[in-house]
Amino acid sequence: MSTIIYPSPIFGPVHSRRLGLSLGINLLPADGKVCSFDCVYCECGFNEAHRPQLPMPTREEVAQALEEKLQQMTAEGRLPDVLTFAGNGEPTCHPHFREIIGDTIALRNRYCPQAKVSVLSNATLIHRPAVHEALMLVDNNILKLDTVSEAYIRRTDRPQGIYDVRQIIDRMKAFHGHVIIQSMFMQGEVMYDQENGKEHVESFDNTGDEYVLPWLEAVCEIAPQQVMVYTVDRETPTPGLRKAVLQQLDRIRSLVEARGIPCSVSY
Repeated sequence: MSTIIYPSPIFGPVHSRRLGLSLGINLLPADGKVCSFDCVYCECGFNEAHRPQLPMPTREEVAQALEEKLQQMTAEGRLPDVLTFAGNGEPTCHPHFREIIGDTIALRNRYCPQAKVSVLSNATLIHRPAVHEALMLVDNNILKLDTVSEAYIRRTDRPQGIYDVRQIIDRMKAFHGHVIIQSMFMQGEVMYDQENGKEHVESFDNTGDEYVLPWLEAVCEIAPQQVMVYTVDRETPTPGLRKAVLQQLDRIRSLVEARGIPCSVSY
C-alpha cells in the first residue's frame, strides 16, 4: 500500500483533475496526517499509521513560504490557476485558519490576481464561526458530502468525533449558495476477519439509487453553485476499493444537471 504525505506548508504546483494548475497549501505537519475523518479511500493513508511528530506550520511560516513560491513562479512566467488548501488532512483544523486565508488572499491579489483560492474540506468544522467566515472569503468553498446515509458515512468516511449529517447539511445551507459540493462515488467489496475466525464482506458502493437519490435531494436543498462528482484515482489504504463506472458517474451528473445545478465529473 502506497500513501502520499505532502510537504508543508507549500507543495506543487500539481495538475488537478478539477482545478487546473494548483499550488498546494498544506496547513498540517509535513511528517503525518491530522484529520477529523479517517476515510477508507484516503490517499494519505489511515490516521493511526501516520501520526505526526512535527507541529503544524505557523501562520508566519505559511505566508513566507507562499510568498517565496509565488515570487519564484512569477520569475519563471508560470503562475498557478488556483491556490488550494489541501494536503495531509483537514485544513480548517488549523487554529489560525481564518488569518491564513486572509494572508493568502492578500498574496494572491499581489502576485496572481487571476488565480482562485480553493479550500478542500470535509465540512466537519464549518460550525465554527471563524471557519465559516473564512470559507465565505475564498473563491471555491469545496465541501465533502459523499452520501446522506449515516451508516455509510461511519463505515467509509469514519468521522473521528460527533458527526450528524443533518446538521452538516443545514450548515452547508448557511453559506447561501457559496459552496461547491464534492462527492466521492466508488465501489468495492472488502473482506474482514472477525475475532471468532469467521469472515464477512462489507460493500462500499454508493452509486445506486438507494444512496444517490437521497443525496440528490440534500444537494438540491443546499443549492450549491456547483457539484463535483469524482471517484478513486490513486491506490487506497483499504484493498478492494475501485473506481465507479464512468457511465454511473455520468448518470449522477445528469440527475444533478436536471435539477439546474452545474456538475462536473472527474474520472
